[in-house]
Amino acid sequence: MTILWLDFETRSRCDLRSKGVYNYAQDMSTDVLCMSYAFDNDDVRTWLPDEPFPDAVRNHTGQIRAHNAAFERLIFWYVLQVPFALEQFYCTAAQARANCAPGSLEDVGRFAGATMKKDHRGSQLIRALSVPQNDGTFRDDAKLMAEMIAYCEQDVRAMRAISEAQRELSPDELRDYHVNERINDRGVLLDKPVALAAIRYADAEAVEIQEIVREVTGGEITSVRSPKMRDWVLARVGPEAIRLATIIKDGVEKQSIDKNVRANLLALAEENPDEVPSEVAEVIQCADDLWASSVAKFARAADLADEEDSRVRGAFVFSGGSATGRASSFGLQVHNFPRRCAADPALTREAMVRGHKIVPKHGKCVTDVLKGMLRPSLMAAPGKHLVVADWAAIEARVTPWASNTNSGAEKLDIFAKGEDVYKHNAAATFRVPYADVDKDQRQIGKVQELACGFAGGVGAFASMGRIYNVILTESESRKMVDAWRRANPWSVPYWSRLEQCYTAAMRNPGREFTAGRVTYLFDKLHLWYALPSGRVLCYPFARFDEEGNITYAKASWKPAADAKEWPRARLWRGLACENITQAIANDLLRHSLSRLEEEDLDVVLHVHDEIVLETADPEAAAAALLRVMTTAPAWAQGLPLNAEVEIMTRYGK
Repeated sequence: MTILWLDFETRSRCDLRSKGVYNYAQDMSTDVLCMSYAFDNDDVRTWLPDEPFPDAVRNHTGQIRAHNAAFERLIFWYVLQVPFALEQFYCTAAQARANCAPGSLEDVGRFAGATMKKDHRGSQLIRALSVPQNDGTFRDDAKLMAEMIAYCEQDVRAMRAISEAQRELSPDELRDYHVNERINDRGVLLDKPVALAAIRYADAEAVEIQEIVREVTGGEITSVRSPKMRDWVLARVGPEAIRLATIIKDGVEKQSIDKNVRANLLALAEENPDEVPSEVAEVIQCADDLWASSVAKFARAADLADEEDSRVRGAFVFSGGSATGRASSFGLQVHNFPRRCAADPALTREAMVRGHKIVPKHGKCVTDVLKGMLRPSLMAAPGKHLVVADWAAIEARVTPWASNTNSGAEKLDIFAKGEDVYKHNAAATFRVPYADVDKDQRQIGKVQELACGFAGGVGAFASMGRIYNVILTESESRKMVDAWRRANPWSVPYWSRLEQCYTAAMRNPGREFTAGRVTYLFDKLHLWYALPSGRVLCYPFARFDEEGNITYAKASWKPAADAKEWPRARLWRGLACENITQAIANDLLRHSLSRLEEEDLDVVLHVHDEIVLETADPEAAAAALLRVMTTAPAWAQGLPLNAEVEIMTRYGK
């Protein structure tokens, strides 16, 4: 098969960063400056728009490789009007991420130490030639254009060298990439009037918030964004509040007022005003409101929405999670939308669009209202519905299944019977019958399951407990952790077996070692692990450090400009367990997305354990979605799956 490697350089009055690649490619001002390309290992050539378009490119029926290939595909479709099939495109950025490397061409070159690296001159050339000048015209400079061509050609060489040095995407991975791109092309409908109204409310609210902070602090703090705010708050709270504000990061204790800490301090303020005085709670609430990402998300969604049909496209990055292959979200950032929704989205929408007062009728503050309208701002097209389903307790099911132990199978029986795993945890912990577990005990059982499944100890239990308002002493937390481990006898041996196997693999290059349903192999460069689905992932450039720990290059961490090597992370058994569980859960999602496409069902969103369809026949689609999500693939036999399905016109929970 002949491979066409290529890269475009373009110019446009449309801002690519804010408007996104779909709007950019369709904008009437977008033009191609040059196209550099090569077939297989031939020399790189460049086509310029004043030349006849090369027939060898136009008539190419094989694979087309590009870095972030959606850009090249859309330029072909909308600017050059060359209708290549989506299935012809192979994204070398997706290939890099699937191999647990960074996605950017510049970073993957540094990460891999490849001989071909991205030319840093590019950003300067793009500013000079691709972006309009202040008077709206484009610079015409032959010397700079010659540099641009050389830069584009070097990108093709770098991309080809890096791609050929890496493991190829498997047929299944390439199929899943194409499924992801079709979901991106379909997009999801944004209620743009709501988004624009949210921006207006937020702008007015920001002015009021800053004034409140100034008044409450007597002018000491003029902005909650000031680094002085943390010190101001912590100097006025009690010892219990200080404990809640103390976190451990990279093994070091530090004080924080991050999102989770602020939530805990506000909850403590309601219970004990002596710990968090009312004026301090008010400043914390102001910080929470102003730092909320909801407003930025509305603004970003409005920018990305198509001018003609208001659909937001390109939200999903295939294999964006380098350690697991899970998709990440770009632009719309649906993966971290607040879960809570407005009680009556239609009524709240009407008030917002008409500019009515929305506080306190629709929420305690403007930011609270906006958070509740983020999900409902995504909606079904007229005449259609959204069908939303998520797997029930997917990680709590996958982890014991992955252990492939008899006691793990016993835990799976709880799910197979349709019983509540949190109540089972609580019953074992408090030594009461399953039927007698009360609400508070079940909440502790929930925190146990979420905190302890990946070898979490007292710190993990305390951190998770804060999120669910379960605050226990250190000794009580230790009892909860120990009780969960006794109730789950598969867990500690499984974690230990993982550690034994990946350590043995590192010490015996070329030999396979199996723990549960996962197999490790070290090829003297990367520590690979094979999932039950057959997909492989790795810990790149793994090695033992001076203390005997296994470390690896962490793709998602950025090195300093003068760094001599890529930042490294430590592999430990809890991380290995978590990566395996999330990777297997992602394989289930990929399998379901592919099956749904085969059945001509239109997926518009997916968020880890959740899938959203848009359909004109919601009842039939709901039945199909439930069937697909609860039917385990051949490689996952014995894994009991369950999902809950809802039909709605606006995205919600």
